[in-house]
Amino acid sequence: MLRTRTETTAYASLVREKQRAERESSMKNKIDTEIDDELRAEYDLSQLTGGVRGKYVQRYKAGTNLVLLAPDVAEAFPSDEAVNEALRLLIRIARTQLEQGVYA
Repeated sequence: MLRTRTETTAYASLVREKQRAERESSMKNKIDTEIDDELRAEYDLSQLTGGVRGKYVQRYKAGTNLVLLAPDVAEAFPSDEAVNEALRLLIRIARTQLEQGVYA
């Protein structure tokens, strides 16, 4: 039996070919973009082997509590340690006043 290609079949295969070409082109663009990243000359990639993804993620999640300070508050403190010291002092004052019954 001899089969002849119909216009519908030819059209369908062209659509598939176009879709495949677009997917490949899209993948190539992503790869090219990654390669075009400018890496500083001082980075020695040979020393960056053996890394483990997410090695410290649990420790990071457990010990991180970030707070965004308002600009006027941030101006009053030169460092994060100064903020912590001020907050510790405020906690001590509040506890002392609670113990003395000031807030009772």
